[in-house]
Amino acid sequence: MKRILINATQNEEIRVALCTGNHLYDFDLENRTREQKKSNIYKGHVTRVEPSLEAVFVEYGSQRQGFLPIREISAEYLSGNPRDENIKKLIKEGDELIVQVEKEERGNKGAALSTYVSLAGRYLVLMPNNPRGGGISRQISGKLREDMKRMLSNLDLPKGMSVIIRTAGIGKTQEDLQHDLNHLLNIWQAIQEQNQKYPSPRLVHQEAGVVTRAVRDYLRDDIAEIWIDNENAYIEAAGFIDAVMPKQAEKLRKYTDYEPMFSRFNIEKQIETAYQREVRLPSGGSIVIDQTEALVSIDINSAKSTKGSDVAETAYHTNLEAADEIARQLRLRDMGGLIVIDFIDMNDNKHQKKSKSV
Repeated sequence: MKRILINATQNEEIRVALCTGNHLYDFDLENRTREQKKSNIYKGHVTRVEPSLEAVFVEYGSQRQGFLPIREISAEYLSGNPRDENIKKLIKEGDELIVQVEKEERGNKGAALSTYVSLAGRYLVLMPNNPRGGGISRQISGKLREDMKRMLSNLDLPKGMSVIIRTAGIGKTQEDLQHDLNHLLNIWQAIQEQNQKYPSPRLVHQEAGVVTRAVRDYLRDDIAEIWIDNENAYIEAAGFIDAVMPKQAEKLRKYTDYEPMFSRFNIEKQIETAYQREVRLPSGGSIVIDQTEALVSIDINSAKSTKGSDVAETAYHTNLEAADEIARQLRLRDMGGLIVIDFIDMNDNKHQKKSKSV
């Protein structure tokens, strides 16, 4: 049974866990004491152009200026072709532009920005200034994918825009998709009005909080239950479900037991592993995860592994376990970018092929 657990009893944070049975497979956390900027949209202006970095720095209202690579700047803000011109000829200090936060500020680094805005709805993602960014979720395949392509082409979408059909859009009617699109178009219109009305820097659209995002992004037909242990969070989720997906209302549950919800569902200890450098594997081996400014490195250790009758079998089974756990840990820790994995050497070609297929 798949379920969503939303823990909102603490003043400092809200935690969201996605699990199958008692097995945690995704985790999200929102710090209530710190402003969350990811996916927010701002009106900003260029403060510095750096040809050596092929990027500009943008003042958008935060303590640190944001970093905007040239590849993330839409043609509407450029005065020429980026392949032919020096960046200083394409954009200049003081130029105003709409930017979206792709990555939060971290350490001494400012937020990573993009002018290619994406607005997430229940079934669709609207890209209002990226005509070539549309498509269908990779998880949708076969005849169903062809059906969704036809529905996508029949949407009443303004020129110059594109949409992605999310996995949650599977099985929905043309009317459902168009209704979701109209909602996103209204949001974009409001952003445009804010852009015309106010000078930079200014917040022009704030992404939904973690409770609404969890319901919007994760509550699908395969989710059997959604448990929430806080009255205000429960009311917020119930209101969103009632407005957007009333057929899912029966899945919503209020958790009132004395035992903490994450302990009741055996989730707490699994969350703790997402903060540990070393994660143990069922066979006795382990993976060691190190994150640097440039990359994430992962080492697989079979020193104490006991599964398998010989060294080759031990290496093979440890690698299989590690591949599954690495995918889970990367998702729990929200890690991306360059990831280097040092698997245990295997000489058997069959083992190599099977490991690659995983």
